Amino acid sequence: MRWQNLWLLLCCFSLPVAADTVWLKNGDRLTGTIVLLEGGKLVLQTKYAGRVMIDWKDVSTLRSEQPLLVKQSGFDAEQGKSLAAAGQGMVRLENHESKTLPLASITQIVPPRPFVEDLVWEGNLDGKLNIERDEDRIDDWRLKLDTTLKHDRWRYKLDGSQRHETKNDSEIKDEWEYNYDQDYFFTEKWFVRGSYGELRDKFDEVERQTAFGAGPGYRLWDSALGHFELIGQYDHYNLQTSGKDISFDASSMEWDFKRLLWGSRVELYTTGEFAVPHMDSVDYVVNSEAGVRYRINEWARLSLLYELDQVRGLGETSSAREYTIGVGVGW
Repeated sequence: MRWQNLWLLLCCFSLPVAADTVWLKNGDRLTGTIVLLEGGKLVLQTKYAGRVMIDWKDVSTLRSEQPLLVKQSGFDAEQGKSLAAAGQGMVRLENHESKTLPLASITQIVPPRPFVEDLVWEGNLDGKLNIERDEDRIDDWRLKLDTTLKHDRWRYKLDGSQRHETKNDSEIKDEWEYNYDQDYFFTEKWFVRGSYGELRDKFDEVERQTAFGAGPGYRLWDSALGHFELIGQYDHYNLQTSGKDISFDASSMEWDFKRLLWGSRVELYTTGEFAVPHMDSVDYVVNSEAGVRYRINEWARLSLLYELDQVRGLGETSSAREYTIGVGVGW
């Protein structure tokens, strides 16, 4: 490295980093980065106290150098290049022209997400342990992972789970599953997906299931508050049983929804797939889940998950439902 480049690098690190500032009605001043305003809570990421939630009614004014999407009562929303303090109970939206807004009229503030992103990694790991000591001794534990890596126009998603259960020291369930999706966004809304998934169950009639598919996807919305996407795919399945192997094709529609509430403290989410196998004996298959996560602190979560697996064929419907309560980590 040339010495002048090292000197330039050191100078860059020594420059002050612009921070957002929030003035409270009691005279206090907080600095950090505005994450969002939602549900009457302003979320400020600070270096000294982590993520701080501020009641919007206690804010006197604020200032931010980052672009922000400001939504007022009703459906009006404006994006500003920055926000400037404008006296108690007011803020000035800086764009091509300045516009002063009363804080009481603002219901939501969200940083817009760039279409092309640098490396972004996020995910959740949830665990559940169920111990019963009645007539039978049952130990049931489960781990569930979902993680996403974004870079430029590419997105890589991996979700998986592992479950192990014993009854009176005898193993009765040993199952693991994973699904990998790779997306390429050719516009801000439209993308194409390729996927591969595998399921293994030591004690089920279907010992191994593999599936791969491809198809288009559409992003209805995506922001700091969450996202909603629909994906249509053409899939091919291979099922291995102790007797014979079965292969078939299917058409499917997937959904992926997440919404943050109460200043990002609560997360609602649901994912699933509705598939129509290309065979006469099966009408449709539904694999879905819906859940709630509660943020305890910067990384810890409490979670409640509901899962529904349903198969319809030959005039009959078979359903399996499960509720899971656990703890986990998020990043």
